Amino acid sequence: QVQLVESGGGLVQAGGSLRLSCAASGSIFSINAMGWYRQAPGKQRELVALIGSGGINYADSVKGRFTISRDSAKNTVFLQMNTLKAEDTAVYYCNAVLKLTSWDSYRNSWGQGTQVTVSS
Repeated sequence: QVQLVESGGGLVQAGGSLRLSCAASGSIFSINAMGWYRQAPGKQRELVALIGSGGINYADSVKGRFTISRDSAKNTVFLQMNTLKAEDTAVYYCNAVLKLTSWDSYRNSWGQGTQVTVSS
């Protein structure tokens, strides 16, 4: 059983900052990548930022404002969000691409989501 637990969401004014955290726990053999996705009302879930063996990727809309980092020893990923805009309002989901055993295939695991609301 794997759990991804997010924290750090909330309400902030435009131009403000928030820091999201996500910790993965359970019987995990290895994690290839961790990242953040978001879903606004009426829209599809989209990638925000990803960090892993392939490097770091950001959505164009957050480049220069958001920074993803990872503590591999603690299976934790962070998302520092600066200069927030109203259009950043969404539920943010933590994602981990992981395997439970050495012979397992990598699979996606998701957190429950945390609400980020930016008031203009």
